[in-house]
Amino acid sequence: MTDDQTRAPDSTAMRTALWRALHVQVDPPPHVLHDEVGLQLAAPDDGWRRRPDMDPQATSAFRAATVARSRFIEDLIVEQVDRGVTQYVILGAGLDTFAQRRPEVASRLQVFEVDQPSPQAWKRHRLVELGYGIPDWLHLVPVDFEASEDWLKQLAAAGFDAGRPAVIVSTGVTMYLTENATAATLRQIAALAPGSTLAMTFLLPTELLDEADRPALRATKESAQASGTPFISFYTPPEMLALARGAGFRDARHLSGASFAHRYFADRTDGLRPSSGEDILLATT
Repeated sequence: MTDDQTRAPDSTAMRTALWRALHVQVDPPPHVLHDEVGLQLAAPDDGWRRRPDMDPQATSAFRAATVARSRFIEDLIVEQVDRGVTQYVILGAGLDTFAQRRPEVASRLQVFEVDQPSPQAWKRHRLVELGYGIPDWLHLVPVDFEASEDWLKQLAAAGFDAGRPAVIVSTGVTMYLTENATAATLRQIAALAPGSTLAMTFLLPTELLDEADRPALRATKESAQASGTPFISFYTPPEMLALARGAGFRDARHLSGASFAHRYFADRTDGLRPSSGEDILLATT
Protein backbone atom coordinates (compact mmCIF):
# COMPACT_ATOMS: atom_id res chain seq x y z
CA MET A 1 0.00 0.00 0.00
CA THR A 2 1.44 3.40 -0.93
CA ASP A 3 1.93 6.31 1.45
CA ASP A 4 -0.84 8.18 -0.36
CA GLN A 5 -3.27 5.32 0.31
CA THR A 6 -2.47 5.47 4.03
CA ARG A 7 -2.30 9.24 4.53
CA ALA A 8 -2.52 10.19 8.21
CA PRO A 9 -5.65 11.97 9.50
CA ASP A 10 -5.69 15.75 9.16
CA SER A 11 -4.07 18.11 11.64
CA THR A 12 -7.36 18.78 13.43
CA ALA A 13 -7.86 15.09 14.23
CA MET A 14 -4.26 14.80 15.39
CA ARG A 15 -4.52 17.93 17.58
CA THR A 16 -7.70 16.62 19.21
CA ALA A 17 -5.99 13.33 20.08
CA LEU A 18 -2.98 15.15 21.53
CA TRP A 19 -5.18 17.46 23.61
CA ARG A 20 -6.89 14.42 25.14
CA ALA A 21 -3.48 13.03 26.12
CA LEU A 22 -2.30 16.41 27.36
CA HIS A 23 -5.26 16.55 29.74
CA VAL A 24 -3.96 13.39 31.44
CA GLN A 25 -0.36 14.61 31.44
CA VAL A 26 -0.66 18.23 32.62
CA ASP A 27 -4.03 18.67 34.35
CA PRO A 28 -4.34 17.39 37.92
CA PRO A 29 -6.85 14.64 38.71
CA PRO A 30 -9.68 13.91 38.64
CA HIS A 31 -9.42 13.55 34.88
CA VAL A 32 -12.58 13.99 32.84
CA LEU A 33 -11.30 11.44 30.32
CA HIS A 34 -8.32 9.08 30.32
CA ASP A 35 -7.04 8.83 26.76
CA GLU A 36 -3.42 8.37 25.82
CA VAL A 37 -4.19 5.81 23.12
CA GLY A 38 -4.68 8.61 20.60
CA LEU A 39 -1.18 9.81 21.42
CA GLN A 40 0.14 6.30 20.71
CA LEU A 41 -1.65 6.29 17.35
CA ALA A 42 -0.49 9.78 16.38
CA ALA A 43 3.13 9.08 17.43
CA PRO A 44 4.24 12.75 17.24
CA ASP A 45 7.91 13.69 17.54
CA ASP A 46 9.45 14.07 20.99
CA GLY A 47 8.90 17.83 21.03
CA TRP A 48 5.15 17.72 20.53
CA ARG A 49 4.39 19.29 23.92
CA ARG A 50 6.46 22.34 22.99
CA ARG A 51 4.23 23.15 20.01
CA PRO A 52 2.32 26.46 20.36
CA ASP A 53 -1.01 24.65 19.98
CA MET A 54 -0.09 22.44 22.95
CA ASP A 55 0.70 25.29 25.35
CA PRO A 56 -0.87 24.06 28.63
CA GLN A 57 -2.19 27.49 29.62
CA ALA A 58 -3.11 29.04 26.27
CA THR A 59 -5.08 26.00 25.09
CA SER A 60 -6.57 24.88 28.41
CA ALA A 61 -10.16 25.88 27.59
CA PHE A 62 -10.08 24.08 24.22
CA ARG A 63 -8.46 21.03 25.82
CA ALA A 64 -11.23 21.01 28.42
CA ALA A 65 -13.92 21.36 25.76
CA THR A 66 -12.41 18.45 23.81
CA VAL A 67 -12.34 16.05 26.75
CA ALA A 68 -15.80 17.15 27.93
CA ARG A 69 -17.28 16.42 24.51
CA SER A 70 -15.64 12.98 24.41
CA ARG A 71 -16.75 12.19 27.95
CA PHE A 72 -20.34 13.20 27.19
CA ILE A 73 -20.40 10.88 24.17
CA GLU A 74 -19.01 8.01 26.22
CA ASP A 75 -21.59 8.55 28.96
CA LEU A 76 -24.28 8.52 26.27
CA ILE A 77 -22.99 5.26 24.79
CA VAL A 78 -22.90 3.54 28.19
CA GLU A 79 -26.47 4.71 28.86
CA GLN A 80 -27.68 3.46 25.46
CA VAL A 81 -25.94 0.08 25.85
CA ASP A 82 -27.70 -0.36 29.18
CA ARG A 83 -30.98 0.33 27.33
CA GLY A 84 -30.19 -2.53 24.94
CA VAL A 85 -28.88 -0.62 21.92
CA THR A 86 -26.28 -2.74 20.11
CA GLN A 87 -24.99 -0.53 17.26
CA TYR A 88 -22.72 2.52 17.43
CA VAL A 89 -21.79 4.56 14.35
CA ILE A 90 -19.06 7.23 14.43
CA LEU A 91 -19.17 9.53 11.41
CA GLY A 92 -15.77 11.10 10.72
CA ALA A 93 -14.12 8.83 13.30
CA GLY A 94 -10.60 10.24 12.98
CA LEU A 95 -8.53 9.14 15.98
CA ASP A 96 -11.46 8.01 18.10
CA THR A 97 -10.19 5.48 20.67
CA PHE A 98 -13.34 4.34 22.43
CA ALA A 99 -12.98 0.78 21.13
CA GLN A 100 -9.42 0.48 22.46
CA ARG A 101 -10.00 2.21 25.82
CA ARG A 102 -13.43 0.82 26.74
CA PRO A 103 -13.54 -2.72 25.30
CA GLU A 104 -15.74 -3.88 28.18
CA VAL A 105 -18.49 -1.60 26.77
CA ALA A 106 -17.54 -1.56 23.09
CA SER A 107 -17.53 -5.37 22.83
CA ARG A 108 -21.25 -5.35 23.70
CA LEU A 109 -21.81 -3.34 20.51
CA GLN A 110 -21.15 -3.48 16.82
CA VAL A 111 -18.98 -0.37 16.41
CA PHE A 112 -18.78 1.22 12.96
CA GLU A 113 -16.10 3.86 12.42
CA VAL A 114 -16.78 5.78 9.21
CA ASP A 115 -14.03 7.87 7.63
CA GLN A 116 -12.27 8.69 4.38
CA PRO A 117 -10.44 5.68 2.87
CA SER A 118 -6.89 6.96 3.26
CA PRO A 119 -6.87 7.93 6.97
CA GLN A 120 -9.00 4.84 7.63
CA ALA A 121 -6.30 2.62 6.09
CA TRP A 122 -3.66 4.50 8.10
CA LYS A 123 -5.56 3.88 11.34
CA ARG A 124 -6.07 0.19 10.55
CA HIS A 125 -2.32 -0.15 10.01
CA ARG A 126 -1.50 1.66 13.27
CA LEU A 127 -3.96 -0.40 15.34
CA VAL A 128 -2.41 -3.61 14.09
CA GLU A 129 1.12 -2.24 14.49
CA LEU A 130 0.47 -1.25 18.12
CA GLY A 131 -1.05 -4.62 18.97
CA TYR A 132 -4.65 -3.53 19.41
CA GLY A 133 -5.80 -5.33 16.29
CA ILE A 134 -9.31 -5.13 14.83
CA PRO A 135 -11.75 -7.23 16.91
CA ASP A 136 -14.72 -8.73 15.11
CA TRP A 137 -17.11 -6.18 16.67
CA LEU A 138 -15.12 -3.19 15.31
CA HIS A 139 -15.78 -2.24 11.69
CA LEU A 140 -13.61 0.38 9.97
CA VAL A 141 -15.84 1.58 7.14
CA PRO A 142 -14.10 3.59 4.40
CA VAL A 143 -16.41 6.08 2.67
CA ASP A 144 -15.22 8.51 0.02
CA PHE A 145 -17.39 11.51 0.91
CA GLU A 146 -15.60 13.61 -1.72
CA ALA A 147 -16.88 11.20 -4.37
CA SER A 148 -20.37 11.36 -2.80
CA GLU A 149 -20.38 7.71 -1.77
CA ASP A 150 -23.50 6.72 0.17
CA TRP A 151 -22.29 6.09 3.73
CA LEU A 152 -25.44 4.17 4.64
CA LYS A 153 -24.86 1.70 1.79
CA GLN A 154 -21.26 1.24 2.90
CA LEU A 155 -22.47 0.73 6.48
CA ALA A 156 -24.94 -1.93 5.40
CA ALA A 157 -22.19 -3.71 3.47
CA ALA A 158 -20.14 -3.74 6.69
CA GLY A 159 -22.97 -5.39 8.62
CA PHE A 160 -25.03 -2.49 9.95
CA ASP A 161 -28.70 -3.37 10.45
CA ALA A 162 -30.87 -0.34 9.62
CA GLY A 163 -33.85 -2.10 11.18
CA ARG A 164 -32.35 -1.99 14.67
CA PRO A 165 -31.73 1.10 16.85
CA ALA A 166 -28.30 2.68 16.83
CA VAL A 167 -26.36 5.55 18.34
CA ILE A 168 -24.88 7.81 15.67
CA VAL A 169 -22.25 10.35 16.63
CA SER A 170 -20.78 13.14 14.49
CA THR A 171 -18.33 15.47 16.22
CA GLY A 172 -16.25 18.19 14.62
CA VAL A 173 -17.77 17.68 11.16
CA THR A 174 -20.67 20.07 10.48
CA MET A 175 -18.47 23.17 10.19
CA TYR A 176 -16.88 21.70 7.04
CA LEU A 177 -20.20 20.89 5.32
CA THR A 178 -22.79 23.00 3.59
CA GLU A 179 -26.16 23.32 5.28
CA ASN A 180 -27.69 21.23 2.48
CA ALA A 181 -25.20 18.42 3.10
CA THR A 182 -25.88 18.44 6.84
CA ALA A 183 -29.64 18.47 6.23
CA ALA A 184 -29.30 15.47 3.90
CA THR A 185 -27.32 13.55 6.55
CA LEU A 186 -29.93 14.43 9.17
CA ARG A 187 -32.70 13.09 6.93
CA GLN A 188 -30.83 9.81 6.45
CA ILE A 189 -30.32 9.37 10.19
CA ALA A 190 -33.90 10.38 11.04
CA ALA A 191 -35.12 7.53 8.82
CA LEU A 192 -33.27 4.90 10.87
CA ALA A 193 -35.03 2.54 13.26
CA PRO A 194 -37.17 4.10 16.00
CA GLY A 195 -35.19 4.46 19.21
CA SER A 196 -32.01 5.59 17.44
CA THR A 197 -30.11 8.54 18.90
CA LEU A 198 -27.93 11.15 17.21
CA ALA A 199 -25.35 13.35 18.93
CA MET A 200 -23.93 15.96 16.54
CA THR A 201 -21.71 18.93 17.35
CA PHE A 202 -21.97 22.30 15.65
CA LEU A 203 -20.11 25.59 15.87
CA LEU A 204 -21.86 28.73 17.02
CA PRO A 205 -21.59 32.06 15.17
CA THR A 206 -18.83 34.22 16.65
CA GLU A 207 -21.26 36.67 18.26
CA LEU A 208 -22.69 33.91 20.47
CA LEU A 209 -19.30 33.01 21.97
CA ASP A 210 -18.01 34.35 25.24
CA GLU A 211 -15.92 37.45 24.51
CA ALA A 212 -12.75 35.74 25.76
CA ASP A 213 -13.14 32.84 23.29
CA ARG A 214 -13.66 34.90 20.12
CA PRO A 215 -9.99 35.57 19.23
CA ALA A 216 -9.16 31.86 19.43
CA LEU A 217 -12.09 30.96 17.16
CA ARG A 218 -10.93 33.52 14.62
CA ALA A 219 -7.41 32.09 14.75
CA THR A 220 -8.74 28.55 14.34
CA LYS A 221 -10.86 29.61 11.36
CA GLU A 222 -7.82 31.21 9.72
CA SER A 223 -5.73 28.09 10.35
CA ALA A 224 -8.42 25.85 8.86
CA GLN A 225 -8.68 28.11 5.81
CA ALA A 226 -4.91 28.04 5.32
CA SER A 227 -4.79 24.24 5.53
CA GLY A 228 -7.45 23.85 2.84
CA THR A 229 -10.27 22.76 5.15
CA PRO A 230 -12.22 26.00 5.71
CA PHE A 231 -15.10 26.33 8.17
CA ILE A 232 -18.17 27.06 6.07
CA SER A 233 -21.15 26.50 8.39
CA PHE A 234 -22.13 27.95 11.76
CA TYR A 235 -25.52 27.56 13.43
CA THR A 236 -27.48 29.18 16.21
CA PRO A 237 -29.18 26.57 18.43
CA PRO A 238 -32.66 27.37 17.01
CA GLU A 239 -31.31 26.94 13.46
CA MET A 240 -29.86 23.52 14.25
CA LEU A 241 -33.02 22.41 16.06
CA ALA A 242 -35.10 23.52 13.06
CA LEU A 243 -32.87 21.47 10.72
CA ALA A 244 -33.29 18.38 12.89
CA ARG A 245 -37.05 18.73 13.22
CA GLY A 246 -37.36 19.41 9.51
CA ALA A 247 -35.42 16.23 8.83
CA GLY A 248 -38.01 14.22 10.73
CA PHE A 249 -36.58 13.53 14.17
CA ARG A 250 -39.20 12.76 16.80
CA ASP A 251 -37.35 14.75 19.44
CA ALA A 252 -34.48 17.25 19.22
CA ARG A 253 -32.67 18.97 22.07
CA HIS A 254 -29.84 21.47 22.31
CA LEU A 255 -27.02 21.02 24.83
CA SER A 256 -24.68 23.96 25.31
CA GLY A 257 -20.97 23.35 25.60
CA ALA A 258 -21.06 25.64 28.62
CA SER A 259 -23.30 23.17 30.45
CA PHE A 260 -20.39 20.72 30.53
CA ALA A 261 -18.60 23.06 32.94
CA HIS A 262 -21.23 22.21 35.55
CA ARG A 263 -21.42 18.55 34.58
CA TYR A 264 -17.73 17.66 34.56
CA PHE A 265 -15.70 20.52 36.07
CA ALA A 266 -17.80 21.84 38.97
CA ASP A 267 -15.56 20.67 41.82
CA ARG A 268 -12.20 21.51 40.24
CA THR A 269 -9.94 23.97 42.03
CA ASP A 270 -7.48 24.55 39.16
CA GLY A 271 -9.79 26.76 37.10
CA LEU A 272 -9.98 24.31 34.18
CA ARG A 273 -13.18 25.03 32.25
CA PRO A 274 -14.30 24.33 28.67
CA SER A 275 -14.47 27.13 26.10
CA SER A 276 -17.74 28.21 24.55
CA GLY A 277 -18.41 27.88 20.84
CA GLU A 278 -19.28 24.23 20.18
CA ASP A 279 -22.70 22.91 21.16
CA ILE A 280 -24.45 19.56 20.69
CA LEU A 281 -27.65 18.50 18.97
CA LEU A 282 -29.15 15.45 20.69
CA ALA A 283 -31.96 13.97 18.63
CA THR A 284 -33.99 10.73 18.64
CA THR A 285 -35.99 8.94 15.97
